[in-house]
Amino acid sequence: MSNAIRGLRRGLIIVVVLLAAGFAWISLSGWLAQDGSDGNGGGGVNEVSIGGPFTLTDQDGRSVTEKDYAGKLMLVYFGFTSCPDICPTGMQTIAIALDDLGADAEKVTPILVSVDPERDTPEVMKDYVSSFHERMVGLTGTPEQIAAAAKAYRVYYQKVQLPGSSLDYSVDHSGFIYLMGRDGKYLAHFRHNSTPEEIAKKLRASF
Repeated sequence: MSNAIRGLRRGLIIVVVLLAAGFAWISLSGWLAQDGSDGNGGGGVNEVSIGGPFTLTDQDGRSVTEKDYAGKLMLVYFGFTSCPDICPTGMQTIAIALDDLGADAEKVTPILVSVDPERDTPEVMKDYVSSFHERMVGLTGTPEQIAAAAKAYRVYYQKVQLPGSSLDYSVDHSGFIYLMGRDGKYLAHFRHNSTPEEIAKKLRASF
């Protein structure tokens, strides 16, 4: 196969993946809007069916459920440790928002749920999340457990092969940050371009 054909095939794969991600984002955004959310951290409690029971493994190898985080607000983000740019940006945004809260950060549990359980072991997750914030929790699990959690949070993710890359594959995924209440119910969501200040402001209003 010529280099030109390989390049064309790779380009078509990228286009298909981007279109799929775009349709998933549009679908989720429209669905949220229909249920009363303004798509920028707004929306009424109990108006949107996002979140629910999950069983995953934390960065210390312990099996946990959503009940382990009851009583505190949660910032839930789905991503993976090999993500080149979107995930580190989202994680840094959450970390800065927590720092902005000062002592009130104790009232929030920030959570990264991996969409790449094949590579993201508890040990890998622990090293990754600790580099962003000391309060950050990293959750992984079996492919079935991750799929169930992603479905509950209406998260799109798709494994994408990268021929010729040392990474072998990547994972395309939606980039929403979900704010969940002390009872585990959806309160609001933030887009990838939301600022730490916007997130911190919404958190303060939710205490």
